[in-house]
Amino acid sequence: MYRFIDFNDEKIDSLLLMELADLTKTLSKNHEYHTEFRVHSYISKAEKKVYVSHFWNHRPEIIMRAGLKSDVYLRALGNMYFTNDKVVARYGNWSETTNIPRFAKQLFALTEDLRIEELCKKARPGMTKEFRIRRNIYNNYFETQLKVNRERSLFPDAIFNLIYLIMNSDTPFFHLPSLNENIDSLMPLLRSTVEHLYDASSTIEVAEICHSIVRLLENNINRDMVNDYFHLYLNPLETQDMHYNDLLRKDPLINDDKVDEKSSGNEEVFEEELKTWHRETKTPGDSFLQFDLNQGTKTDMLTNNAREGEAGDQALAIVQGSAKKTTTKDFSNLETLEKIDTTQGGRNTPYGIENKHAEAIFLTKVSLSPDHFSEYQLLKNHVQIYQKRLKKSIDLTLEHKKALPRSDLQFGKLNRKLIRFFTDEQPRLFHKKNDESKEIDAVFSLLVDCSASMEDKMKETKKGIILFHEALKSVKVPHEVTGFWEDANEASSKLQPNYFKRVIDFTTSLIAQSGPEIMALEAEEDNRDGFAIRIMCERLLRRLEKQKFLIVFSDGEPAALNYSQNGIIDTHAAVVEARKRGIEVFNIFLSQNGVGDEQRKVFQNIYGPYSLVAPTVEELPDLLLPLLKKLLLKSIL
Repeated sequence: MYRFIDFNDEKIDSLLLMELADLTKTLSKNHEYHTEFRVHSYISKAEKKVYVSHFWNHRPEIIMRAGLKSDVYLRALGNMYFTNDKVVARYGNWSETTNIPRFAKQLFALTEDLRIEELCKKARPGMTKEFRIRRNIYNNYFETQLKVNRERSLFPDAIFNLIYLIMNSDTPFFHLPSLNENIDSLMPLLRSTVEHLYDASSTIEVAEICHSIVRLLENNINRDMVNDYFHLYLNPLETQDMHYNDLLRKDPLINDDKVDEKSSGNEEVFEEELKTWHRETKTPGDSFLQFDLNQGTKTDMLTNNAREGEAGDQALAIVQGSAKKTTTKDFSNLETLEKIDTTQGGRNTPYGIENKHAEAIFLTKVSLSPDHFSEYQLLKNHVQIYQKRLKKSIDLTLEHKKALPRSDLQFGKLNRKLIRFFTDEQPRLFHKKNDESKEIDAVFSLLVDCSASMEDKMKETKKGIILFHEALKSVKVPHEVTGFWEDANEASSKLQPNYFKRVIDFTTSLIAQSGPEIMALEAEEDNRDGFAIRIMCERLLRRLEKQKFLIVFSDGEPAALNYSQNGIIDTHAAVVEARKRGIEVFNIFLSQNGVGDEQRKVFQNIYGPYSLVAPTVEELPDLLLPLLKKLLLKSIL
């Protein structure tokens, strides 16, 4: 698709982001952590997210991957295990009281990163290559920034650039350029203080040295930094608001009287311990065992002595009651049911974490007008000459069903069991192997993107759908055609209704009169592709055919509520899941306006090499044949 102007049209490499996400989970040893892009890199333990920086975008592939990985190393390993969040919080609060808070925060973020970088390399020497590339890029970047900031008289920014260059200099004789007379007089003391950071072994020591540097500079420079190079994120600390005394009962009894007779010490005391929690019941249920004492007389009887048990005692006699075995209800499977409910309602959402609030609504009633029949017949005649070519491609590449072997025949191949020749009056000693049937052992599902972005491509897309429908119908391959979209007006953060308009289903796909229903598909609103692919895969997995194909007619741009940034990643994950379950997924994009480089990259990120881009339906059969062969060869290998 060609656009006149692109606003914030940054496309995310889903494969790379999934690789970074797996790396984050591995290093943090927590599978709940996710990875996202932000302006600056930091870790949010409250959100359980690691943010990698856009600083590495639009660089050579090797540098970009190394830089993004180094961000993950520092956050998922360095900040997770080597940084003291309490010290960071105290320093962050203190920096707000200074005259240069932006400088103070960025200085601490820089120096702490350099400290934990060495710890990461020591713990995992394999990270050395990425960190070396990171330092080289930042060295070149801050050398350039130093020249720019000196020319613009941004002295706090220039000092920050100098601090980085001093700490990463390969020689102890690093030349300090002149800034102004007031600052130049402080540079020897500043340099000696910065060099103490080499010996910092903890977050506390880094904070103390940063304190000294900020105090040294805040009275000698009259303004704060302008640029943002690093970000100091203050993770919220977990505080225990409830203490042990808060758990003790403080409400009085209904009666407040005391017994007149004092205890003699010979009274018999019954003490029983009722354990109501163990590892078998660690999942909370709907009922709890609870004893409340609301009424009684206070005594002075206190003892911790246990009575020796007797043979006539009953276990938990205090709560035995008169319950008997019932035959009307069976709770033997209660624990299994709770496990299923917990799994389904927890983080393992069946349709992906991005679609946990999505709801599938199926529309089966299709109203047709006379115009639909005439338009369908017109388009059908237009694609009929290409139908035979597509039919031949499908018939040659897809596997046919096998007829069951037949035995006990009067002619054919001789059977090995020849005893019946002597025992039977009319022996049937021949059999035939399983023959290839004329029926193709495959099923297709055609999923059509009905979002607003398909408005100018819907006519050509309908031609492609009609071509497939007529070709599959001619070779008697069951298939269905479903359009999908998300209602943007009804969507909210708690519920996102997704509509699936099934114009042709498996039961009616081979009927001769079927087809005009395709004309009822129109461009609607948003599209949540990952959710739609998972829904269609569920239907395909119920089919008994050996080969299952899901064809997605889409422009490859998922767009829905809270789905813009992660839509491509979620759709790619849905495609990978489907292929692992034996469903071949590929995309077809038909547009007479052509396709741009960014659009091709989207297709590559989501579907890999299994995507067809054709300007017209005429070229579709020639492009589909090699793709089907590639898919079948992959499934065989």
